[in-house]
Amino acid sequence: MTPTPTDSGPRHDRRAARTSTRAVLDHLADGDPEQRLPLGELLAGLRQSAFGLLLFLGVLTAFIPIPGLAGAISGPVTMLVGLQLLFGLRRPWLPRILAARAPHRRAVVRFRNMLAGTLRWLEVLVKPRLEWVLDHRLASATTGLLLLALGALLWLPIPFTNYIFGGLLLLFAIALLERDGVLMLISWLAGAAAVLVFGTAAGSLLELGLSLLQRWL
Repeated sequence: MTPTPTDSGPRHDRRAARTSTRAVLDHLADGDPEQRLPLGELLAGLRQSAFGLLLFLGVLTAFIPIPGLAGAISGPVTMLVGLQLLFGLRRPWLPRILAARAPHRRAVVRFRNMLAGTLRWLEVLVKPRLEWVLDHRLASATTGLLLLALGALLWLPIPFTNYIFGGLLLLFAIALLERDGVLMLISWLAGAAAVLVFGTAAGSLLELGLSLLQRWL
């Protein structure tokens, strides 16, 4: 809806800050497929939605079928986003080595094409609502804590879980980008269940590994 002349400045700013996931992907995919996209420049003008974009881009490697790659990249990026939300940062901070990283545009194009049908479906369901779930200090900390735990689990070499964690983290990323508090609440529930189930499994595997190691020593 077009703002009326009586709309206040802050309200207009909040509307301007909203970012469509599909629009972001279309913008990133438009251009030379061999061009690299420095993370620092991509996040500069997005305000709080930058957390969603950083998480979104970080999760891309979870869908590349190369053993170890998802955990080595997506895990730490997810934990970085989670840690900053946990401590209440309003905009993401990137270490220099990560800010200079630049994924190829062609990777974004492939990912956008893969998600085209899903994004069209999401556009009908996802919209800005219950924004306190994204902005309230305690709610933001809850999101950050869950992302920390999920990032740590993604980092672990748990077989056949890349797509599971990747899909779940995409829900968090889209909720942040679209300012959808209802989707974030759903992500909390799904994330907490995943942490409980896979965290218990990871603990059991670690205990089994330690016991086997002790037998050999």
